[in-house]
Amino acid sequence: MPRRVTALLLALALSPAPGLTAQGLPAGRPASLGFSVERLARIDTLLQSYVDQGRTPGVVALIIRRGQVAWRGAFGLADREATRAMSPDALFRVASQTKAVTSVAAMILVEDGRLRLGDRVSRFIPNFDSMRVAVTTDSGRVLVPASDRITIRDLLTQTAGLSYGTESLIQDDYRAAGLGPAAGYGWYLADKAEPVCTTMDRLGTLPLAAQPEEVWIYGYASDVLGCVVERASGMPLDRFFRERIFAPLGMHDSWFFPPDSVGRRLTAVYSVTPDGGLVRAPAGPMGQGDYLAGPRQNFSGGAGLVSTAGDYARFLQMLLNGGELDGARILSAATVSLMTRDQVGARYPYPGLGFGLGFEVLEDPGLAGEYGSVGRFGWGGAYATNYWVDPTEELVVVLMQQLLPARGLDLSSKFRTMVYAALIPPARAKGH
Repeated sequence: MPRRVTALLLALALSPAPGLTAQGLPAGRPASLGFSVERLARIDTLLQSYVDQGRTPGVVALIIRRGQVAWRGAFGLADREATRAMSPDALFRVASQTKAVTSVAAMILVEDGRLRLGDRVSRFIPNFDSMRVAVTTDSGRVLVPASDRITIRDLLTQTAGLSYGTESLIQDDYRAAGLGPAAGYGWYLADKAEPVCTTMDRLGTLPLAAQPEEVWIYGYASDVLGCVVERASGMPLDRFFRERIFAPLGMHDSWFFPPDSVGRRLTAVYSVTPDGGLVRAPAGPMGQGDYLAGPRQNFSGGAGLVSTAGDYARFLQMLLNGGELDGARILSAATVSLMTRDQVGARYPYPGLGFGLGFEVLEDPGLAGEYGSVGRFGWGGAYATNYWVDPTEELVVVLMQQLLPARGLDLSSKFRTMVYAALIPPARAKGH
């Protein structure tokens, strides 16, 4: 290796790179945090190559270890038409990454004594008392009574029988109620000029896709949970998030609907075309959304938040720390441990993986064929955002981009591989 390259890598290893701090999380020396600086540089090459090849318009990514920022990058454009460069403080629609925040909100109320995991949802949303399930018989579709009442735990584990209403047996019912096929890809609520509990009251009159606790099925469960949080706490979900999670954690860039003063920082959404190209996504539920100029009334606990990589990393660092960050305790360590353990067993359809109270959990890396330690937990969002926390490696990782749909994009899996490939075994980390 040329001497000047070797010298540069050594300098990077021995000192924090400028601008690495993220929302108050301190910068660390990559080598001191157990990373190969040379291998971290491969991540820059990977992300820039996806931008250069037109496979993604722009990316912000962040790697934190032991509470310190080891690597951070912003690549490409936040808005191609306006030639606006991507920046570390760019705002992203995080969609289903909202579910983790809603799950934490519910567990705060469990610790407050206002909820129990075994409570029936109908205690807070009466329409959920007499749910029906759509099934196929020889004579056609039949609605049968739900075998049991849906509980708070069912919502957290996505075993409530609630889908996004796009299945053929139920899609007409959901479409007529302004949900399912009438809500973008099924999960979109930001355009509704009504509170989320009004929407969830209506959802309670519609058929389920499966019997409660029978299978793991992904859908509106976290939106229902958001309404439960509102009614159990006596305050709107946005206020609960702000007062009990965002403000204590110093998350000043997270909202359901960002204020006008920061609207320009919202990253544009692009769609991956069938031939692998990019086009600007349309306005509305299947593209840019109504996060800036919409009615701003429906706080979707399943898919509604807008945030930054740095803000979301603070939330994840709190979980890695066992429920606390910078002196603000959000949850007990016992609760975080419970949330990040598999709760559904064989009902989760992906080998080597499980699902806890709001998170996918890595149970067997070999069986799953994925990098990470046993107990790694995380999830992602419909706009191609992704995150994970690895307690064994003391890692928090966030990858943000805005693609809907993101057909065939393999960036997140390659990024994960390179993060783990950059880790140095402890016995070799000194002086590397």
